[in-house]
Amino acid sequence: MRYRPFGYAGTAVSSLTLSLGHAALARGFEAAQSLIYAGLEAGINSFRLETADPVLADVVGQALSHVDRKLVSVTLMLGTGDGRRGSQRDFSAEGMTHAMDRVLHVSGLGHIDVALLDEPEEQELAQSTLQALKALRASERVRLLGVSGEGEVMDTYVSTGAFDVLATPFHVNSDWRILSRVRHARERDMAILGYGYFPDSLDTPKKAETVHAPKRGLFGLGRSRTPDTPLKGMGTFAFLHRTHGWTAEQICLGYALVDPSISSVMISATTDERVKDLAQVPERDLPPGLPAQIEMARVGTAAA
Repeated sequence: MRYRPFGYAGTAVSSLTLSLGHAALARGFEAAQSLIYAGLEAGINSFRLETADPVLADVVGQALSHVDRKLVSVTLMLGTGDGRRGSQRDFSAEGMTHAMDRVLHVSGLGHIDVALLDEPEEQELAQSTLQALKALRASERVRLLGVSGEGEVMDTYVSTGAFDVLATPFHVNSDWRILSRVRHARERDMAILGYGYFPDSLDTPKKAETVHAPKRGLFGLGRSRTPDTPLKGMGTFAFLHRTHGWTAEQICLGYALVDPSISSVMISATTDERVKDLAQVPERDLPPGLPAQIEMARVGTAAA
């Protein structure tokens, strides 16, 4: 595992962050704890709670109680509800403070390293909420404040200077708006968390080959189908599924890890084996020529 600076405090986090939520809890309390232990054994010291679910908080708190708290980083998503049936999105000052206090009480973690707001719309985040979050930070119950999302409103949140962390989708086909936002966030000394490194648009060979191909017109008219030749898929993302010794997901994760702007990339897993498999990617160098193929495919996407 590799580690990178995170935030103005100068702490170091693993290049992978293990994201934990309903899927992790579905196999039971002990299985969810085992995922965390597998992550720790692989060198992962950064964990994200996808909701303020008290059961999830209990799992994480018990699993990390055996580790020096200074050596791990815990991110809590806020605004998503508590993960239980009927819970609603809530960006009110009272709702966020209550969610934070409950997670801290149940988990025994002492503090949350990053409070990350989940895709708030511009009208959802009142000034009173920001004041409440700053009060939590001042009391050291929270170390850093962050915002997560991909909509245009994220540019506004980055420009306010109110947040320390930006969580953003980041993958081989991220458009210029995302890349520009990441650059502006870094200029403001924000730490960057990446997610969505393996988008649905690239998860099968067919999708990867046709992600930016022109659509066929009415009655099937339009560009003729490319014949099956050794050159089929050139200039597309088809190579993601044709690289020896690498899966498409591993290539996409490796690409996200190469960018020095990204402090850590969020991964999800429901088995210990998957955690261990993904944890090997930071130690591998992308095969020669792949960066050039990625850029060729990105140019093709932009031109389409």
